[in-house]
This record gives sequence, structure tokens and C-alpha cells, in this order.
Amino acid sequence: MTHIIEREAVQELLDTGEAQLVEVLPEPEYAWAHLPRARNVPLWQLDRAAATTLDPARPVVVYCHDALCDLSPRAAHRLERLGFTQVHDYGLGKMDWLSADLPYEGHAALVSQTVRRDPVTAVLDDPLGSLTERIIADPAGLAVVVDEDDVVQGVIGSRELKGADLDATAESAMRLSATTVRPSEEIDALVQRMDKAKVDHVVVTHQDGTLVGLFGLGDARPPQTESDQG
Repeated sequence: MTHIIEREAVQELLDTGEAQLVEVLPEPEYAWAHLPRARNVPLWQLDRAAATTLDPARPVVVYCHDALCDLSPRAAHRLERLGFTQVHDYGLGKMDWLSADLPYEGHAALVSQTVRRDPVTAVLDDPLGSLTERIIADPAGLAVVVDEDDVVQGVIGSRELKGADLDATAESAMRLSATTVRPSEEIDALVQRMDKAKVDHVVVTHQDGTLVGLFGLGDARPPQTESDQG
């Protein structure tokens, strides 16, 4: 019987070294990014000959792209048909893994590679007076406001500090409309969107809204040399 499992269970199986991890997407998608130590057996190649490369005595975890992709449940049922008895379907797929800021293999250039993990942070009740110097001294000129669960609530930058009451709290001054992205964002596409929107920094969060860090345009572009500047 196929078992649908979530990310934490996949991690446990990988940590014990028991599981055989199989991505059933086409090779180009596997080469872009895949879970550590995963092998690639595209669904349409999953015949009896391919199955002999797997150990039927060990658990097999299959996955594809995301929750909308049906290749992994189809592969799981195929493996059962071929005689495997410990088959697990990581139904949320590799985008769930990448969005969680977990290690991966492949040539994908994702935000997780360059995110700045030490931004200025504040809690909701912090007075602005205690934040101002830290914000001004920080290269991003920005503080991320989080609640007691480390879930992002807003940001405070120079615009919010201008004319603000320094005795006010971070919650009263923060901008709620902070743009956030996941660690799984491709850098090139994100930079294009940021350029178009004239945004220098975006907050990086996990899927549950907890803070990962900050991504800035300067993090994705090498510093200019004198020759670059003409």
C-alpha cells in the first residue's frame, strides 16, 4: 500500500539511510534541482528492468515537482505493481523541499544560495528609538518585524522612520505590505521582477511565514569594478 508522506518523514528516512529516493521527472528537471542523493528514474522508464536497480527490501520514496503533479502517485502505484511493498509518495514534491530552505543538488540558482540570514530584526513591542541606529547602520537600511513565533509581520525602513515618533512601537510604524518570497525562487527571475518593481530588497520566508532572511539586488550582482564603470 502506498503511503503519502510529508517533508519531515522524508527527512527522517534519509537521516537513517534506509530510504531510496527517486525523482520520477524528466532528466532536465532532475538536473535543475533534486533532493540530495536522489536518483532519476522518469516514470515512463519505470519498468521491470529499471526496478531491478532498486532494492525491494528497502523503503522507496518517490516524488515529482509539486502537489499538482501526478507523476509520483502514478510511480508509487507502478512500483507496487512491480512487487515493492514499502513505497512512499512525497506528494508535495521537490518544490515543497526547496521552499523549506533545505539542501539540494543540481544547477539551479535559487535564493536559498544567497539569502542574507542576519538582517536587522525587531519584535512588535520594540520602541523605534532602539531600532533607528541599527537600521541606519545596516546596508539594507531595513528591519524585519516578527512576532513571538518568528512569523514576519512587516518591515521598517527609512520611509517608516521619517517623522516617526521614536517612542512608538515597531508594530505601529511597520509597513504591513512587505514583499516576501520563498527560498525556492530562481534568482534571475526574481531580479527581473525586482528591477521592474523598483524594489531593492525582499524578505525571504518559509511557507509558514517564518523568517529566513533578506534578499537584495546587490546580493545577486557582483560589485562593479572601475573597468565596468567605463
